[in-house]
Amino acid sequence: MTVSVDDLVVIAKQAGEAIMKIYDGEIAVSQKEDESPLTLADLEADRIICSGLKKLYPEIFILSEESASGELADYDNFFLVDPLDGTKEFLKRNGEFTVNIAWIKNGVAEVAVVYVPALEECYKADASGAFEEQDDGTWKKLESKKSAGDKLQIVGSRSHGAEEMEKWLATLTVPYEFLAVGSSLKFCRVAQGVADVYPRFGPTCQWDTAAAQCIVEKAGGTVTDLNGVRLHYGVLREKLNPYFICKN
Repeated sequence: MTVSVDDLVVIAKQAGEAIMKIYDGEIAVSQKEDESPLTLADLEADRIICSGLKKLYPEIFILSEESASGELADYDNFFLVDPLDGTKEFLKRNGEFTVNIAWIKNGVAEVAVVYVPALEECYKADASGAFEEQDDGTWKKLESKKSAGDKLQIVGSRSHGAEEMEKWLATLTVPYEFLAVGSSLKFCRVAQGVADVYPRFGPTCQWDTAAAQCIVEKAGGTVTDLNGVRLHYGVLREKLNPYFICKN
């Protein structure tokens, strides 16, 4: 069983196109039970992604933030999807929201795409490495390495874990610069070598991190909990991730 990363790229871009049609108009918002925002863009992107995956890979279970393709069970391989990561950024219209699709095998994201429709950025990863799409449609291989300059480049959330982040920053003994970035785009900045570290001290769910973790790891970086244990994924695992550190 193999999954083609280019199949996932096509599906993610189809979802991104639908998201942008809604992004450019009036956005109606409702709330989920956990009080997080939900828009038509979340639901339409979910429909497109799940339909595309079922057509190409009908035998693989799909777990999305917004749906599941059947009864939950302990699958050894499945798709993990966040059809619109960064709904708050979507509502703020700052462009920093993503489409995340990952194929999980034995707890590890092996194939993934992260698409940033408003910024027209696309990242993919599989056994051959991690890549960023260029303006001419070619793909540049990513190597997560030290950012340029003398200061440690840190990316973090605008919305979550500010108090814990301040405490962590206070422990640093080197000069740094902090940049607030939305959604799974933070991981991609580490994979690019634009940022050095992304510490996360706020809540995330499995579908928020799986695809982007794959991009970082295939580029040579790491994503671990605060004890240094790699983040793993599973349909029956706790949906909330532990706090983690992503670094080059």
